Amino acid sequence: MNTLNEYARMVNARLEEIPAVIDEGRCEIGQMPWLLSQSMRYSLSAGGKRLRPCMLLAAVALLGGNVNDALDFACAVEMIHTYSLIHDDLPGMDDDTLRRGRPTNHVVFGQGQAILAGDGLLNVAFETMLNAACARPEGAARYLSAIREIATGAGVTGMIGGQVMDLRCERNNEGGEADLEYIQYGKTACMFIYPLRAAARLCGAAEADVQALTAYGRAFGLLFQATDDLLDVTGTQADMGKTLGKDAANGKLTCVSVFGVEGTRRRVGALHAEALRAIERYGERGDFFRQLVDAMVDRTK
Repeated sequence: MNTLNEYARMVNARLEEIPAVIDEGRCEIGQMPWLLSQSMRYSLSAGGKRLRPCMLLAAVALLGGNVNDALDFACAVEMIHTYSLIHDDLPGMDDDTLRRGRPTNHVVFGQGQAILAGDGLLNVAFETMLNAACARPEGAARYLSAIREIATGAGVTGMIGGQVMDLRCERNNEGGEADLEYIQYGKTACMFIYPLRAAARLCGAAEADVQALTAYGRAFGLLFQATDDLLDVTGTQADMGKTLGKDAANGKLTCVSVFGVEGTRRRVGALHAEALRAIERYGERGDFFRQLVDAMVDRTK
């Protein structure tokens, strides 16, 4: 069983190759301009836990698939996640100047270029997955099913839908528990759920496996967001690598604003138990996912 760090090294090595590296000042027809390459790679190379792509690879391994064949799909998930962070930090959204311990993309490259860097990462993500599918036509149905899952998680009923309602509730200073569930399911949990579902599709797994990974991804994603909300109150900027305390200052709807600190901690415990139940069927083979959700309960960054 590979560790999270081992999967992350695989992802990072492949991300050194995609998107393309363009030399300073180079702008030729048929290639992206150097400035776009620089701004995309600036945020993509900023580090981070690489949780989402690593979980996709671990799920492929769990189901007996070929991890190397899934690597471009994992990298696509990380590119989509990074694009969402670039846009999330923009003045029209969360208006943040620090991400992963360094100035946010729009602070370095300007708002317009940051928007385009996010757009570029989203498009390259799908180009990368489609290129992988085209290279293996014998598995086209499985690859297309996986691409559809990732598109759904990142799309208007998933991450984007959750972000829309997050902004609406913040700007109107309204919302309750039902709104919070919608926001955190879409904005956070879907980008755990659907990469795991994509892993199952890549492996041609049984529907029981799809449902088990869906349940785990939902519980894990909601737990991850609940601990993130707690750390915005109790964490340190040095550990988190981003500005803290902004949720309360901006009137954002969070687990802490709805349930309080202790209620959020109880929610974390319940979601932890839910995630463990979802992977019971795998026994020792599910140790990666068991250890991962255990670590999330006590995370400090």
